[in-house]
Amino acid sequence: MDTRFQEIADKVRHGERLNLQDGLYLYETPDLLSVAQLANEVNLSRNGKKVYFIQNMYINPTNVCEAKCSFCGFRRDPGEDGAYTMSPEELLEYVGHRMTDNIREFHIVGGHNHKVPFDYYLDTISILKKNYPNVTVKAYTGAEIQFFAKISGQSPEEVLRALVNAGLDTMPGGGAEILTERYREKMSPDKASTDEWLEAHHIAHNLGLKTHATMLYGSIETKEERLIHMMRVRELQDETNGYLVFIPLAMQPRSINAGIRRRTSAMDDMRTLAISRLMLDNFPHVKAYWINIGTQLTQLSMHYGVSDIHGTLVEERISHAVGALTQSALTRDELVWLIQGADRIPVERDTFYNEIKVFEPAMKK
Repeated sequence: MDTRFQEIADKVRHGERLNLQDGLYLYETPDLLSVAQLANEVNLSRNGKKVYFIQNMYINPTNVCEAKCSFCGFRRDPGEDGAYTMSPEELLEYVGHRMTDNIREFHIVGGHNHKVPFDYYLDTISILKKNYPNVTVKAYTGAEIQFFAKISGQSPEEVLRALVNAGLDTMPGGGAEILTERYREKMSPDKASTDEWLEAHHIAHNLGLKTHATMLYGSIETKEERLIHMMRVRELQDETNGYLVFIPLAMQPRSINAGIRRRTSAMDDMRTLAISRLMLDNFPHVKAYWINIGTQLTQLSMHYGVSDIHGTLVEERISHAVGALTQSALTRDELVWLIQGADRIPVERDTFYNEIKVFEPAMKK
């Protein structure tokens, strides 16, 4: 083990925060297994051998979107073939056909549809809350909050208060992509800026909402920009302690037939998860998103600092609208099997990491 890595490991073990140069070294060192071992050590000290999952349902009420992000295959223009906008009643019917007694969370993300008023987005939440009062509504990204402010003429705080009054319980972490302006100007110029995305989460935290943070990596961003992204959400977490989990999302190519060179590598996926665990010392959890990296890497990631593997989903559309090769849902039994196979303890949770059921470790043969 070289002396530079040993210095970083000593900082971690003494509770000292890693800086940008530390993170760059972790990205550059060929000794990935030592990075993994250190991230695993940090996670075990924080969460033990427990790995969490939730029984949740993804809902995408509309794919009509005014933004034209270069990585998105989900969006449609108004009137374009395949464009849709569910009415609240159609949304309720969609959910009713897929609902089970064990679903604990509705995860709602959609297009920035400028052809419907802000009240549409309020009605989407309120009709679900009215019919499923015990299910957590996780809805609308920081970018969507800023979009709602624009179309309604309200401030982001007024928008969030209205959404909370309609039944919003928490916000997902999407719309973050990479939190640098160089990236956003090239990849998502029509969506919220870095400061606007962070502002939405800052306001949400001040209103008492817990939220999630993502990072979409694997395109034009530099390793330095990934680390800047981590440091920006870490800084907000220092101030508010409002984030529940950090979720690195591997970029999917625009076509399911794209070659492997268009996809992130297994080494990059595992390294990014491990570095996230080491850099984000104030986040309780780092999540592996099995939709994007697959079930086998997700199982391996539990030894790279990961303490959450997301959920059942029921029907994921956004990543599958581009090049995701995974299935669109998993069962609870399959998630439990994945976790037990990694010699970890499966824990079914609610959105806020309250434990619903702790499963037995796998029996040794």
